[in-house]
Amino acid sequence: MCGVVGLFHAVDPTAPSLALLRRMTDAVRHRGPDGEGVHSEPHLGLGHRRLSIVDLAGGAQPMSIAGGAVTIVFNGEIYNHEALRQQLRAAGHVFQSRSDTEAILHGWREWGLGVLDRLKGMFAFALWDRERGELLLARDRLGEKPMHYATLPDGGLAFGSELAALLAVPGVSARLDPAAVEDYLAFGYVPDPATIYAGIRRMPAGHFLFQRRGETTPPVPRRYWQPPTASVAAPAEAAVELAARLEAAVRAQMMADVPLGAFLSGGVDSASIVAFAAAAAREGKGGPLSTFTIGFTGPNDERPAAAAVAERHGTRHRAETSEADYLSAAREVAVLFGEPFGDHSAVPTLAVCRLARQDVTVALSGDGGDEVLAGYRRYRWHMLAETARACLPAPVRRRVLGTLARAYPKLDRAPRWLRAKNTLTEISLDSAVGYYRTVCKVADERRRGLFSPGWRAALDGHDPMARIGALMDECDPRDPLLAAQYADLHTYLPGDILVKTDRTSMASSLELRPPILDHELVEWGMSLPASLKLRGGVGKHVLRQAMAPHLPQELLWGRKQGFAQAIGSQFRNGAPELRRRLLGGAMLDSGIFDPSAVSQLVEEHASGGSDHSQALWQLLVFEGFLAAQDAGTARALPDLAGA
Repeated sequence: MCGVVGLFHAVDPTAPSLALLRRMTDAVRHRGPDGEGVHSEPHLGLGHRRLSIVDLAGGAQPMSIAGGAVTIVFNGEIYNHEALRQQLRAAGHVFQSRSDTEAILHGWREWGLGVLDRLKGMFAFALWDRERGELLLARDRLGEKPMHYATLPDGGLAFGSELAALLAVPGVSARLDPAAVEDYLAFGYVPDPATIYAGIRRMPAGHFLFQRRGETTPPVPRRYWQPPTASVAAPAEAAVELAARLEAAVRAQMMADVPLGAFLSGGVDSASIVAFAAAAAREGKGGPLSTFTIGFTGPNDERPAAAAVAERHGTRHRAETSEADYLSAAREVAVLFGEPFGDHSAVPTLAVCRLARQDVTVALSGDGGDEVLAGYRRYRWHMLAETARACLPAPVRRRVLGTLARAYPKLDRAPRWLRAKNTLTEISLDSAVGYYRTVCKVADERRRGLFSPGWRAALDGHDPMARIGALMDECDPRDPLLAAQYADLHTYLPGDILVKTDRTSMASSLELRPPILDHELVEWGMSLPASLKLRGGVGKHVLRQAMAPHLPQELLWGRKQGFAQAIGSQFRNGAPELRRRLLGGAMLDSGIFDPSAVSQLVEEHASGGSDHSQALWQLLVFEGFLAAQDAGTARALPDLAGA
């Protein structure tokens, strides 16, 4: 796993400064501690930081073939590179290394843009073809690896794995994007293709950017892959086929020349990965698989369930407890991610990454199962709401249920079955609006009330819900579950889950691989009919069936806990510090927020009458981001595991 950076100017032949390229690569040093390289020639400069995984001696980058005719910097892993090599050797290509990076170079020479359709893996790369005068930036289908870019004032293009690399380039503006700030508070992250900075964009998953030497028009991302938008008939033996597909994906992603292990929580996704990986490790005679768990004190501790799976499959298991101070961690999260990031499970995720890195360089994870096979509880509520909508005409829903929802008290801290206000509200709304309300972290009315009048004016009517509505409209309207999954696969998965795992693993110099996100498995799983994914109010039904021979029944059918601690009590006890940080300093100076509205939020939470922990966490991280900007962001990466 690596960090890539670069500069390109289609018209100006000046070779970029090596000193500037080194500043850019230094900004992503944590992504690759094993080596660095820079390359500069007319029109183009590339930089690379390497974490060695495959072909430790021969995989240095930037890498070139054909006497420098084609050069690449690459971040990721191509799991089918051996199969591609065989095809390319048969076509006359000669390889100089065992590296998967070289397979991309020869694949480009043979297939051009068609190479993207042949790659199986996670990747973000920049490839320069000097003979053709063509630059290609590409990102994998699901968005596992990041790529950012910015058009410079002189018409050039800067790009890199993380925002910090682009901010090192003169001419890249650090002006905040008002719409991105609102999206962050709405979703807890900034969805692609935006970033928190108005002048920097994030390449969407499954897209590429292409520019030829001499072109003056700025390039725009083009899609080369998208998940299915309609379901198909159920396969005859869906559970058996899923088990076979998942086992094949796990075995393919165990490719490494360095120690490999796996994350293991109390859930069915990671346990399924461990079941197949442990068997493959035994067959390989490399010793037992290493597994890693972070738990929390209290009734939601997943360590006992993880230990049971580890014992059943004979893994070498390590578990630790997370006792993070989230008030302290909030500022550090902003530095680690380079922009505000509102998922507080990033803190224990970093802890498990650092635990794993003590023993291995590569780890498998269960990420993606909830999106691909409908595991989130919100899918169940969405389908219940859809059933109710189908039984009631829209005017009745809006008039009767909407009135009831407004009259029903908001019970944030009550058991879920008593929180009828949200359920009534969702049913009264149209499908996309209702689903948006379930994924929204800070409700529209509350969120917009937090902004100052000037900032509300700058938003110019921006509506975060429109993104969800547009995505759901792309799907077959007869399959509302797939529409919700499809929206998540374009927003929550690449914007939250995969950003979290990429940044925390890279901060630990650990490569993290999620086999469930094998793109062929994603295409197959997403297209299954709803009855196989969600049945009897239980998600991932077909996966639970598939893993019945391999996992304990109590794990397969028990309730999964979220991977995060409850932070509400910490924020109540820390109310004085909350007031100090959210009502002064960088927050006050920014002019973005209304101090009286923020103060009300703090006081309502501190009194115990409401639970605003999610909104307060997002504001605390935003305060940390503003403070880091004031400090020039020139700070060492944080040690959140000990926060």
